[in-house]
Amino acid sequence: MANISALQDITKIAKAKNAVLVAVSKTKSVEEIKAVYDAGQYIFGENKVQELVLKYELLPKDIQWHMVGNLQSNKVKYIAPFITLIHSVDSLKLAIEINKQALKNNRIIDILLEIHIAAETNKSGFSEEELIDHLDIKAFDALKNIRIVGLMAMATNTKSLVLIKNEFSGMKSFFDEIKSTYFSNSPEFNVLSMGMSGDYTIALEEGSTMIRVGSAIFGEREIIKNPNIPI
Repeated sequence: MANISALQDITKIAKAKNAVLVAVSKTKSVEEIKAVYDAGQYIFGENKVQELVLKYELLPKDIQWHMVGNLQSNKVKYIAPFITLIHSVDSLKLAIEINKQALKNNRIIDILLEIHIAAETNKSGFSEEELIDHLDIKAFDALKNIRIVGLMAMATNTKSLVLIKNEFSGMKSFFDEIKSTYFSNSPEFNVLSMGMSGDYTIALEEGSTMIRVGSAIFGEREIIKNPNIPI
């Protein structure tokens, strides 16, 4: 069951830092999401396309849906008609496919470019050098049906608060560098998505403008929450 008191507390903390809260609702039931929606939260994040599409169909249409998990190019078409923001764009190939599907739907889709900052090698994202190389050759400029509105990153899964703080601090510096060098005339480039349930307070202190919080609101994920929702 969703913890509405925790939701309200996290919302207050985020607002104090002029940040946006994304309630990550992966594996959670429609009923649980609706309770959080009824408490005033309208932005939700999912990490699996099939589950996201089903929830979009069943829940109020003023919900803003964010894709926060790894996204395969062949599944972009299913969310292109309605997705508000894709956080996890980790390759030029994926950006090209999102642009293609956005054009088919007569939309401009907002995206974040994911940067790999964690010690774990299994996490996705552009390296800083790779992204700079792409931006230097204007690799994204021809993609007129996507809008790059910022960057996203995930810190190392560790108990070391110093490491997490350093990773977020470095990410904020990189965000500022990218903004000033490549997006200085793009006011929409203003989103730095970093921070989850275990580290969002550190992320906010280090300059995050968007946090992705799930278990602190909904409780720990269960392996099978609802047999009607594929996971």
